[in-house]
Amino acid sequence: MAGRSMWRATTRLLVATTALGGGAAAATIASSDDPAMALKLCTNVPLRLYRDSVTAATIAFDYEYSLWGLPEGSAERAKAKHEVHMRGARRLEELCFRNGGIYIKLGQHLGQLEYLVPEEYVCIMRESMLNKCPHSSYDQVHEVIKKELGGAPDEIFDEFDPVPIASASLAQVHVARMHDGQKVAVKVQHTHMTDTAAADYATVELIVNTLHQFFPSFDYRWLVAEVRESLPKELDFLVEAKNSVRCMDNFRKLSPRIADYIYVPRVYWNLSTSRLLTMEYMEAAQVNDLKSIQRFGIQPSDVVNLVSETFAEMMFKHGFVHCDPHAANLLVRPLPSGRRSIFGRRKPQLILLDHGLYKELDYNTRINYAALWKALVYSDADGIKENCVKLGAGDDLYALFAGILTMRPWNKVIDSSVDHLVVKGTDSDRSELQMYASQYFPQITELLRRLPRVILLMLKTNDCLRAVNGSLIQGPSLESFLIIGRVSSEAVLESMLLQKRSLFSWINFWIQKILLEGRLCVMHIAVWLLQLQKALTL
Repeated sequence: MAGRSMWRATTRLLVATTALGGGAAAATIASSDDPAMALKLCTNVPLRLYRDSVTAATIAFDYEYSLWGLPEGSAERAKAKHEVHMRGARRLEELCFRNGGIYIKLGQHLGQLEYLVPEEYVCIMRESMLNKCPHSSYDQVHEVIKKELGGAPDEIFDEFDPVPIASASLAQVHVARMHDGQKVAVKVQHTHMTDTAAADYATVELIVNTLHQFFPSFDYRWLVAEVRESLPKELDFLVEAKNSVRCMDNFRKLSPRIADYIYVPRVYWNLSTSRLLTMEYMEAAQVNDLKSIQRFGIQPSDVVNLVSETFAEMMFKHGFVHCDPHAANLLVRPLPSGRRSIFGRRKPQLILLDHGLYKELDYNTRINYAALWKALVYSDADGIKENCVKLGAGDDLYALFAGILTMRPWNKVIDSSVDHLVVKGTDSDRSELQMYASQYFPQITELLRRLPRVILLMLKTNDCLRAVNGSLIQGPSLESFLIIGRVSSEAVLESMLLQKRSLFSWINFWIQKILLEGRLCVMHIAVWLLQLQKALTL
């Protein structure tokens, strides 16, 4: 019976995707700047549709029959489930690479859904979608540069390295030198991304919707909707350039205390278009390159704290957030104006790259999100519930939302100990998180349906930052949570002052500010004592 149902679902999926794909292909040809090339590209649409449908059906069949008859909770089922997860992840990885573009972008998103998809998918997608993206050929790069800037690479630049130093889902980066000797990084969009994006998106949307119809627990429609909204902006590199300028302006105006520790590469506007971006080349280490960071004389814990503070300021004070902070987009170098301490240490400067994916939080969302994190850090159960409800989680799923944000079960979220939010990275912790995700999968799916997409992007950003920080230090990062608590509390206090501009509100603001500093001081002492206790037990 299950087999017939699966076969009917697969047949309908193949027929529907072929029909829709033909329509998407026709629309793509009609709207393309280069109809002849678009026609050539769209001849591949049926093949891509076939790959999509067969991969989806194969993964579904594999789960259905590999787990058939195996009792829940048995060792045999656990082993079989791990193996089928691995096969499914590899098949999905192969599909993303063969189709490219939007598929790799979706794969990157899946790699950050630690609270929703199996660990096997998270590990494989994180490793491959960020570090093994396919390259465009030099002929294709030559074509884009000539079309966008009116000349060949060796005419526009004094030197141009044909081998890219990095490649991502939408573009790749080449090192070049301008005629005045300035070294630059040239980001070149993969050829005809704008032509294939519409057809690819329509195909993926249909497959996800069809699978959801037959398997209601498979509901990733929100993810497809997010890609649909963000992809056109990411494909316009002038939007990215403007985002980078606004980002740095925000730090100078709203976070001057750390502005010198943040850097965004300069954009060369005369050599930039919607499909090509020329920027200042940065001599720096990737944020997860532990050896290089230590060679600079920088403490990894200082980098973790700077990353935490940077994104806390964006989320809680700027309301304009870089939503793709994976390791390849964050570089570290010694602070140019800084000197070594007497112990030979240097302060870090964080360099932010790839400003294509930003989200704006409106005032109420920003303050409610800040108030939620304040409550989480200080174990305020009532505050957690109140702000989760305000953000859309509802009275029934607020504890689950808090658990997803912190990757901790509710009893630890409201624990009064200073390190209650720390995920220690042990096998038992990872096992607990996976069990949590598996046990509450239907509720998590419902929660993701309820939450605004901007909050879903904040969840993705949190997951990226958690992975970055985990690559730098082993064990808990208590200081980063204190930083989040301080910045979120400051944002809430500042909002209180703005709402009521009176002498009383001003006095109340400073009383609360003093109480906050006292509370943070006590927590810092507690953290120091925990660290001392740990050192003495080694």
